[in-house]
Amino acid sequence: MAPRHIAVIGSLNVDFITRTPRIPEGGETLTANSFDTGFGGKGANQAVACARLADADVKMAMVGCVGDDSFGADYFEALEKEGIDASKVRKLSGQKTGIANIIVEESTGENRILVATNANHAFSKAPSAEWDMVPEEADVVIFQLEIPLAVVLHNLHKASQSGKHVILNPAPALVLPDAAYKDIDTLVMNESESALMAGDDKGEHSPEDLAQIFLRKGVKDAVIITLGGDGLVYATSSGSSGRISAQKVKVIDTTAAGDTFVGGYAVQRAKHTSSDFDVKQALEFATLAASKTVERKGAMAAIPLLKELDM
Repeated sequence: MAPRHIAVIGSLNVDFITRTPRIPEGGETLTANSFDTGFGGKGANQAVACARLADADVKMAMVGCVGDDSFGADYFEALEKEGIDASKVRKLSGQKTGIANIIVEESTGENRILVATNANHAFSKAPSAEWDMVPEEADVVIFQLEIPLAVVLHNLHKASQSGKHVILNPAPALVLPDAAYKDIDTLVMNESESALMAGDDKGEHSPEDLAQIFLRKGVKDAVIITLGGDGLVYATSSGSSGRISAQKVKVIDTTAAGDTFVGGYAVQRAKHTSSDFDVKQALEFATLAASKTVERKGAMAAIPLLKELDM
């Protein structure tokens, strides 16, 4: 079988990760337990997850923007080491690479993240050639919302019109125009993101209800709502639906768990045609991969390799 191609269109950040016994109160100073730097951004994390969880049948490309600083130069080297095609990552003159300040509360494993978008948002105001980011050879294209929404919507439509399988992980969550849903094959989000996007600010709908709402909005293949320790809910346009339980593991750091999940699912989606794709099996694979991530410290550094999964 000819190799299948996945492209991630999204953000590339350098992470500054501080681990603390607890989150300080306003005006309070605490001594942190540790500090590290690493590569991240939801886009790049998902690209690395795809690369590490794929076999030789799947090829991976990253599409996005970095600055002309040392962080940007380092990023090309890091992507190359992961076996990711970075030829469509643009190095922007006069721009800084995006950064993320991540605080991890070690007593719970929960994180708080503050992002400076920098090069990730350095696009022309009006549509132009630089907005066109979908590689022709891609079979599956993954998006998030860490680059400008207008650019995402432009490329969602372009990818859909080109017959590619479009996966959207709408994080950080925004309310999308209704017309966007018809360009999405698979929608992957967490519980709070699904409620915000559906306008369910009072929490009146169950995750199962929310999944059906997005299918009615026009999502073409599957809606997946992750529930942390409670697993996930899924529903498909063909009528299948259900829940997948979370793996029982000790949570150390949740930073890149969602990105690992998206990458794992995308790899399974790319490896199979529509006729032989098993959504439940793909979700179980992605859940297992994400469970390995939360057992480790860090973002990109915590994403497992395929050989580390106990399948």
